[in-house]
Amino acid sequence: MGATVVNLRTGLATRLATITGLRTHATIPDQVNPPCAIVGAPEVDYDRTMGRGLDAYRTTIRLLVSRATDRGAQNALDAYLAPSGAGSIKTAVEGDQTLGGNFDVTRVTRAFGYGVYDVGGVLYLGCDFAVEAWGRP
Repeated sequence: MGATVVNLRTGLATRLATITGLRTHATIPDQVNPPCAIVGAPEVDYDRTMGRGLDAYRTTIRLLVSRATDRGAQNALDAYLAPSGAGSIKTAVEGDQTLGGNFDVTRVTRAFGYGVYDVGGVLYLGCDFAVEAWGRP
């Protein structure tokens, strides 16, 4: 196994699925059913150490919630933004920093882009989470 794009996407989706009620996507879907977390396309920095010793991966997780009510949507999104707890994106991802033994460390480093997102003509409230992972190929 080891650090690969597929292992990053599937590992993150698996970790996110530990949040009760959250639908997860390891690939970018055509349609969404909120609340959902979508693992974005990763960037890879190869050869961070000599001799193919370590690669660095960066990706985003986009979290979308329904905008049925503005207050309800913001409260729902805020719970996912918490730095800890059962609904925290950070806690879920970092609950297994190896993502099933494929990476040395995985971290959620920041949340950004809190706002309204259009997916297929439907508006959702959402936020992006930046993720970094380091692993051996």
